[in-house]
Amino acid sequence: MTNRLNKHIAETGYCSRREADRLISARRITVNGKPASMGTVVEEGDTVLVDGQPLRARQLSKSTGRRHVYIALNKPVGITCTTESAVKGNIVDFVGHEQRIFPIGRLDKDSEGLILLTSNGDIVNQILRAENKRQKEYLVEVNKPVTDEFLRSMARGVHIHDQLTLPCRTSKFAKYGFRIILEQGLNRQIRLMSAALGYRVIQLRRVRIDNIRLGALKPGQWRNLTDVELRGLLPGNVQF
Repeated sequence: MTNRLNKHIAETGYCSRREADRLISARRITVNGKPASMGTVVEEGDTVLVDGQPLRARQLSKSTGRRHVYIALNKPVGITCTTESAVKGNIVDFVGHEQRIFPIGRLDKDSEGLILLTSNGDIVNQILRAENKRQKEYLVEVNKPVTDEFLRSMARGVHIHDQLTLPCRTSKFAKYGFRIILEQGLNRQIRLMSAALGYRVIQLRRVRIDNIRLGALKPGQWRNLTDVELRGLLPGNVQF
């Protein structure tokens, strides 16, 4: 049985396909002693090494008995959503999981709240491709009183990144606080939208991703996703 190298690496749980492509481009991977290239195909029995070391075999999670790990983390401010070990405060080292995991999507360093991580590198891109259709709910504190006009403007859409953001839902929960539900994931979207309307974000916390809620998790705590949550998150053909 043959398999593309990046897919083979992702299926071991070592990293995502995207990260595997970066490793291949950096010539850090060999197949049967020879440097691999993009598009390399491997067969059963081939020896694949990363930085001269064999890939770790995927194991069942001790806590859930599942083939892969799927967790929800309440990310604190200051933690960076990257798998790069050279980055101080990277999310992988922060969680310190027994398996190799990586984040699904991102939450910027200055923000806190819900982010999902998994050892299933083969599923990350599938989830991210559908990300624009997934609701993400945030609680936001800003530096000025929240007005009805501000909320209406945010909900209609704001010009950032040379485009108009998609319509969204907003509501006020405090003098300086509002709730926003997006079905879009542009880089630093809420901060840039607010800035375009003359507001500065003081605190931003994500409390929900589609059917998965932050709940009672304290900053820095994480938990395994339930079977019900996974059925709502993953494509129907995926065995978790």
